[in-house]
Amino acid sequence: MTPQHPERTEDEVDRLVAAWRQERLDLDVEPLQVLSRVSRLARHLDRARRAAFAEHDLENWEFDVLTALRRAGSPYELSPGALLRATLVTSGTMTNRIDRLAAAGLVRRRPDPEDRRGVLVSLTEAGRKRVDGAFSDLLRRERELLAGLGQHEQQTLASLLRTLLIPFDATDNGAH
Repeated sequence: MTPQHPERTEDEVDRLVAAWRQERLDLDVEPLQVLSRVSRLARHLDRARRAAFAEHDLENWEFDVLTALRRAGSPYELSPGALLRATLVTSGTMTNRIDRLAAAGLVRRRPDPEDRRGVLVSLTEAGRKRVDGAFSDLLRRERELLAGLGQHEQQTLASLLRTLLIPFDATDNGAH
């Protein structure tokens, strides 16, 4: 066995599936093999995200807004509408989030030179440093979650998950 593949043993999902197979012979419980593991992994990822953000004094929603600005590239600014599309929240929620981030000194508003009625939300230097630190920490934690898989296995899993998610993403994008 390679270091990425310690001796495979039964996991909690194997036990859950076996119990259901015994109790409900009339049902095909095979979807549990994948989706219960995805659900369990999502809980571990959520814990890792919360820990990474907490170390940098950020909430999940703050990270989402700050990373949307950071990904926009220099000068790290977007309109509130673009932030809405990037974070999938309502305009009232986004206004509240921008207000709170501005009060914390992580973003600032400025008039949009292209639209006299509009504003642009910009990432401050403090916001950039905070989100960069949290993102680096998150990636470290995510690498730890994937440590049991080799590079090729990670790529294969990513491809399979992409195939599974594309129809859902298409539906979600059409709804907005």
